[in-house]
Amino acid sequence: MENLKFWQQSPQHWYITGKGQSNLKQSMTLEESVNLDALNKYLKHLEDKHAEIKQLMSKKYVPAQRKAHLEEEMIVILKRRDEAENANKELQFRHQRLQIIFYALTSWVKSDMSSSFQDFMKQMEKTKDLYGDQGIVEELCEDPSKAKEAEILLYYIERFNELISLGEYEKAICFAARSPRRILQNIGTVDKFKAVGKIRGKPSPLLLFFEAIFSTSHAHRRPVNAELTLEGIKCGLSEKRLDLVINWVTQEWLTFSEEAGDVICAYGEQNTHNKAKCLALAQIIYNECSVHNKAVLCLCKQGQIYEAMQYIQQFKDFTSDDLMQLIKLCPHHELIWCLTKEWNGKPPLLSFGLVILHLCSVDMKKVAIRLLQEVNEGGKNAIEHLMINNPFCCLERWQEVASICLQHGFDRLYNDIMSVLRSQAGVTEISEEDDTVNLMEHVFW
Repeated sequence: MENLKFWQQSPQHWYITGKGQSNLKQSMTLEESVNLDALNKYLKHLEDKHAEIKQLMSKKYVPAQRKAHLEEEMIVILKRRDEAENANKELQFRHQRLQIIFYALTSWVKSDMSSSFQDFMKQMEKTKDLYGDQGIVEELCEDPSKAKEAEILLYYIERFNELISLGEYEKAICFAARSPRRILQNIGTVDKFKAVGKIRGKPSPLLLFFEAIFSTSHAHRRPVNAELTLEGIKCGLSEKRLDLVINWVTQEWLTFSEEAGDVICAYGEQNTHNKAKCLALAQIIYNECSVHNKAVLCLCKQGQIYEAMQYIQQFKDFTSDDLMQLIKLCPHHELIWCLTKEWNGKPPLLSFGLVILHLCSVDMKKVAIRLLQEVNEGGKNAIEHLMINNPFCCLERWQEVASICLQHGFDRLYNDIMSVLRSQAGVTEISEEDDTVNLMEHVFW
C-alpha cells in the first residue's frame, strides 16, 4: 500500500507519503499507525516541531527587501553619528573657551576691578596669564558648573553693553545691580554711565546706578568697595542730592575712606548752609576709618568742644604736633583753654606759652593777642596759674611770651610774667648793662 489516507473530524486531510511512511515506521509501530489516539499524539508532536522550525526561520532569516531597508537605516544612523561628532567638537571648543573666560573673570574679580572687564581681557591677551596654569584649566574643565557660571557672567556683560548701546539705561542699571559676583559693579561701568551724561527731563543714569547698587548692598548685607563708595558720594553731591548722601552714609552698607570724608567736608565749605550736616557726616566716616585727628576737627568746627575733649582723652594717639595743628585749623578759644588747662583731674595737654608762640609763628597773631587779652583781664593769679601748671614751657619761652606782650601793649601782663619768673627758685635777673657777672661762676665753685 503506497499511500494511506487518514481522516479526522476536521476537514483537513493528512497524507503520508512513502518517505513519510518510512519515517513514521521508525517512530511508530504498525499497530500505532492505525491507532487514532497514537496518530493524534504524533500529530501534536509534528505540529510543535513545525512551529519550532517556523520560529527559528523567523529569527535566523529575513526577507531580501528587509536587507535594503536596513542598509538605508544604517546610512541615516551613520550620518547622525557624524553630525554628533561635529557638534561634540564644537561644544568642546566652546567649553574650553568658556573656561578661559571664566579664569579671566576670576582673575578680574580678585583684582581691584579698576578697569572694565573688556580692557582687562585685552591686557591679559598680551600675556600668558589668560590661559593660566594648565592644571587650573584642566581643573576647571572637570567642573561643568563653573563653565555654566562663566557663561552666565559673559551673558550679563554682553547684555549690559547691548542695553547701553540701545539707550535702555534703566534696564542696564538693573542688570548691573543684580549681576552675579558684582561683575558689573566697577569703575568701568561708572565710566560708561559718565559717558552717557545727563538726559533732559530724566534723572542722571549715573546717580540711578549708585542708588541701585547701594540699596542692593544693604539688602544683601555686602558693603560696596571704597572706590565705588567715593564715586557715589561725589556723584550725589554733584547732583545736589545731599539727602541721598546722608541716607547712604547712615543706612547703607558702604566702605568708607578718608577721601570720602574730605569730599563731604569740601562740599560743606562751599555750601555753608549745609556745613553742619556735612561735618556730622564726615565725622561718621572719619570715625569708621580711625582718622582721629579729622574726626576731632569736625567736632570742634561744630562747636562740640566738650565732645572733642572726651574724644581726645579716649584715643591717646594725639601728639603735641597733632593738637597744635588742630588749634591752627580751628583756633577756637574754648578749645585752646581746654587744652592748656587741667581736664577732669588730668594735667593740661599743651602749654599756654607754647601755644602763644606757635600762633605767632604761623601768622595767627590776632588769635594770640585775643588770648593774651583774656589772660590780662584775669590778673596776675591767672597767668601765674598757667605758668606753674604748665611744665612744658621753659623759662626762656616764657620770656619770649613776655616780649610779645610788651610789643603789643600788654605792659601789666608783661610785668606779671616777669614777676612770676623772678619768684622762681634759682632765678636771677641779669641786667644787659651788667657785664661783670660771670655766667659760669657756679661751675667752678
